Amino acid sequence: MPLAEFTALLALATAMSFTPGPNTTLSTALAANRGLRPALRFVCAVPVGWTALLLLCAGGVGAVVVAAPALRWGIKAVGIGYLLWLAWKLSGSSRLSEADARRLNVGFWQGAALQFVNIKAWLLALTIVAGWVAGHGDSLQRLAVVLPVMVFFAFSSNLTYAAVGALLRQWLAQGRRLLWFNRAMALVLVATAAWMVAA
Repeated sequence: MPLAEFTALLALATAMSFTPGPNTTLSTALAANRGLRPALRFVCAVPVGWTALLLLCAGGVGAVVVAAPALRWGIKAVGIGYLLWLAWKLSGSSRLSEADARRLNVGFWQGAALQFVNIKAWLLALTIVAGWVAGHGDSLQRLAVVLPVMVFFAFSSNLTYAAVGALLRQWLAQGRRLLWFNRAMALVLVATAAWMVAA
């Protein structure tokens, strides 16, 4: 892969991975409410699920999704519903003790599955396959370069957001700060769901 293409890939990966979205919002909220260690299951799940999504798109599933409007809308509907459900659960937690396993718990498999209903993940996977992998004679070699880069960015961005959430944890435990923080995070999830409706 030429250096100019690799540099463009790094720029796209940085912009898409570190801007707020469902994954980074949940990483922050989980770590703020439950601590960094419980959030790490989700942080590790994001690159696993995203890698599976990218491989499926590279294998042609992405083209099927793009060509089938009903399938696209089905993915969006499930994703929107899940984000709104998470926002509802998150908005009611006002104390760290309420964010236990019953209240706010997005584990490894849920985190991996979330990638398949995350429109931002689909857009990124389709963009990368179309721009850096498909239609090139060395597509497998390109995929071998793209995959570790994207895994690194998916992990590091979510770990960064989770670390910020964990750093805020003790400060948020005072008064009603956690309630307002959780409501703000819930609003980000609702805004993401609204963006998914419009996209």
